Amino acid sequence: MRDRLIQLVCAVIFVVGATMSGFAVPKLLEQANKEGLRYTADPIEGAPPIVALGTAIGALRGVLADYLWIKLQAQKEQGLFYEAMADADLITKLQPRFAEVWGFHGHNMAYNISVLTNTPDERWAWVNAGIDLVRNKGLRYNPNDLGLNKELAFWFAHKIDGVSDDAHLHYKREFAKEWQYVLGTPPYDQVEREKWMRAIADAPDTLQELEAQTPGVTVLIDQLTAEFAPFDKQFRFKLDKEFLINIGKWLAVKTSPYAKILNLETKFKANDPIFVAFDQVLSKPDQQAALKALLLFVRKRVLLDDYNMNPTKMADYTRDFGPLDWRHPQAHSFYWSRIGAEQGELRYGAPDDAYKVMNNDRMTIQAMQAMNHSGLMAIDPFSNDNPTRLQDNRWIKSIEKYFLQLYQKHYQTRGAGSDTFCDFHENFMSQAIRQLFRVGDYAGAQEILDHLDQLYGRGGLIPSEKYQKSLEDFVRDATYGEYEMVPDVARTDVYAVLQRGFREGLLLGRKKILDESLKFAKDLTDYFQGNRYTDFVNKFGEKRMADLVGDIRRSVEDVLIALIRDTNQPLLDRLSMYNRATEEQRRMVYDSVKDQIESELKESPLSQVMQLAVALPEPPEMQSYRALQAEAARLRQESLDKQNRSETQRK
Repeated sequence: MRDRLIQLVCAVIFVVGATMSGFAVPKLLEQANKEGLRYTADPIEGAPPIVALGTAIGALRGVLADYLWIKLQAQKEQGLFYEAMADADLITKLQPRFAEVWGFHGHNMAYNISVLTNTPDERWAWVNAGIDLVRNKGLRYNPNDLGLNKELAFWFAHKIDGVSDDAHLHYKREFAKEWQYVLGTPPYDQVEREKWMRAIADAPDTLQELEAQTPGVTVLIDQLTAEFAPFDKQFRFKLDKEFLINIGKWLAVKTSPYAKILNLETKFKANDPIFVAFDQVLSKPDQQAALKALLLFVRKRVLLDDYNMNPTKMADYTRDFGPLDWRHPQAHSFYWSRIGAEQGELRYGAPDDAYKVMNNDRMTIQAMQAMNHSGLMAIDPFSNDNPTRLQDNRWIKSIEKYFLQLYQKHYQTRGAGSDTFCDFHENFMSQAIRQLFRVGDYAGAQEILDHLDQLYGRGGLIPSEKYQKSLEDFVRDATYGEYEMVPDVARTDVYAVLQRGFREGLLLGRKKILDESLKFAKDLTDYFQGNRYTDFVNKFGEKRMADLVGDIRRSVEDVLIALIRDTNQPLLDRLSMYNRATEEQRRMVYDSVKDQIESELKESPLSQVMQLAVALPEPPEMQSYRALQAEAARLRQESLDKQNRSETQRK
């Protein structure tokens, strides 16, 4: 009787406890979600089979993971990167919520193993694999881990957009090509770009919804399926990333200048059955509405399924921050650091963790700064040239707005706090004044100058007269301030402003920018050569300091030659700059660049349809120009010889 009573009491306690937990658990989960304490909405989401085994062995799973982690650290110190990769993979399966090992695993692939390979393609494969591991797996298990988001953002900024890796140009080309195929060319206008991205975000979530919304899609898919049926199994029709890349290539052929020059469409039709299948179906006028709807749907699915990126967030960020171009690595750096801030900061509320939040925010605003410097992009995926990357001043106001948010956010943060962002803001906005002034946006430049005076000048905590000057004087002083101490800066500044002027003026048709650049370079040259610190003459009759910056004509010649020889820029862009330059400018550079361009053209697919005389035509009156140059060189040599003889006689 006593035993039965004990059993009954236990049963009652169990029922009461289960009932109470049933009421308590939902509230606890809700509170955990609110406070950012859970990694995912579903604790078993996507767990691999080995996790079930790890769960079965209970506490031993943690012991095994700890052992493997210690072993992995030892392998890293010994340079056994391939061996470490196998153990890291096992840890991620046993402990998928162990964010740090995902970061180690991805970094090992993207940094350590990639540099052990022999070709740029092999390097890129490992870099891409490391990024994909964290982006598409690690962050699905640990979406609220701020450190892992920041780590991924850093790889985009440093490994791909940086210059420390010997293969960084290859990374930039391949990355831009991939995203050109995935999303296509974005509209220039920021509002239109946000709408373009929003259309992808608003596409149906399932194929059934798409077919119900746009009935013509069913007919389109049936026709594509029929066209793919004769192919081998590996080519059969499927709405996935491979399909999107192939359709992106098909679309690119229709718009690529290189494709048109090389007549690639005809060649693809003759040799590529996939291209032919797309062309047979997708070129029909009555299929264009269905194609547009299908493309939006597939892009959405690929972003979500293959890149773990939220197209709604991508559209929101374009609307709220700036003209993000997803072909640029820094756009992805911005995305992941921003996602980390939104999803992971609640888990780092302790004062000791404040620096993690601040460092992540630095990553975000630095990505915006980088896109200000090079965010205006263009890529021809069939050229095998580097993407065009020009300055995009539209980011200036966005950075100003975001700085104010960060200043308020970190005002109470101990240590450097908001002051670190103040230093960034003052330096960046001072540079922005010069940027806007050089492109002729005097009103915008003056507005920033007045604003800096309010914040850091006369209106600052410690009043200063630094910004109490005219716009022209500020730009001049900001530019010339270091020339007396570091005169070589003057030469590099002249070249920099001319490079940008020619790139944007000749490539983008912005004549005003080129005119302003030429004027600025001339004024700077005149100032430097006439400055009292640099105008003294040496015993050979030369201005030893001032001649570090030659006359403006020589600077124009040097810059144009450097630009047309610069193999980091697409060959087609360089040929365009040459052919759009004035006759006098082309005469300056023709003989200096002809041999190199001829050699490059032979190795380029352009050589199939374009001769050197068409790509780089000789300017008129070159014989007379060469004669004048020869005479000038002769007179210069006679002057030097005369000076040398005079010096010898004095001795």
